Amino acid sequence: MPGVVEQAGVSAGEAGAGLPPGAAGVSITGVPRPGQAAGGAGSVRPGRGADAMPGRCARWRGGLLTVAATAVALTVLGVLAFCAFGGAAATSPGRAPGTAVVVASFNFPESELLAAIYALALMQAGIPARLQLGLGPRELVQRALAQGVVDVVPEYLGTALASLEPGAGVAMSDPVAVRRELVRALARWHVQVLQPAAAQDQDGLVVTGATAARLRLRTVSDLGPLAPQMVLGGAPECAQRPSCLPGLRRVYGLEFARFVPLATEQERIDAIGQGVVDVVVTGTAGGYLTSGALVLLADDRQLQPAGNIVPVIHASAVKRYGARLAAALDAVSARLTTSDLIYLNRRITVAGQNVLTEARAWLERQGILPEPG
Repeated sequence: MPGVVEQAGVSAGEAGAGLPPGAAGVSITGVPRPGQAAGGAGSVRPGRGADAMPGRCARWRGGLLTVAATAVALTVLGVLAFCAFGGAAATSPGRAPGTAVVVASFNFPESELLAAIYALALMQAGIPARLQLGLGPRELVQRALAQGVVDVVPEYLGTALASLEPGAGVAMSDPVAVRRELVRALARWHVQVLQPAAAQDQDGLVVTGATAARLRLRTVSDLGPLAPQMVLGGAPECAQRPSCLPGLRRVYGLEFARFVPLATEQERIDAIGQGVVDVVVTGTAGGYLTSGALVLLADDRQLQPAGNIVPVIHASAVKRYGARLAAALDAVSARLTTSDLIYLNRRITVAGQNVLTEARAWLERQGILPEPG
């Protein structure tokens, strides 16, 4: 895969480009390999959350991968179109054959990592890909996907279904049943669900090791009598999502003294470490959990849905590239494990490594990309 990158702005009218008017491209030297410095104006910073948006664009010659700005204009267009059709998918004008596949992430580091892995795998398969990092929370990304503004999103099986069908009458911990229902739910948007990975990441409740020892906490149920004296921290969306604060009330009867919205994982970890909050909602495959300073409480009543990673793709991209698009994405999912996620999350969020560097290194270890040299 060539590492040469040309200076490349993307025109405001190109679907999925996401660059604000007047934005200029920037030259970089390519995706760093392990051990190679990830500096330079065009590198993608690790550990970004909802408050950080990439502002530059770079394109690989040969692979045609663009790391584009997450402009508000891109999302607004998709949201307005989505709302105008009452939540159903509008007829998309589509894109010409050969147009790059836009792979988008949510606005947290693990999602950016997954998007980078899948995008690089597409490039290796000879499919041009444009990478759009930090597009926003699920509520915005789903709308962009429904309109065909983006083509591929690495999703989380159960969370995706719960956001679309809160009352879905399936066992949410069963990935087979959840996938079957998600296929049905996304069909109205002309979005297909590929095969899920073994890798899982779910929301979990975390306390410090000292708090767990002092209060003898092992499960979420153990918080029951203590919650009225405790402060919960989590992503702003937690207040509305069925598997977060509403679910904790419904399934566990937890009534916390207060909920503090914290936009990024780093903010949540800092808040619990500094005693600003007593409990935080974070990912069960999070890199911070490997330090031993935090304790993940067992979800003993199975509130959280199956968290398998699964790519979802808009039918327009399938039309452009056929079966080889799904084959390239499925090859990644077939190899991705929860242990991989934990390791990669630690590399990015704790060790501060570059997202694209770690994505490429994982693909090389799996034999999907050739080893350097």
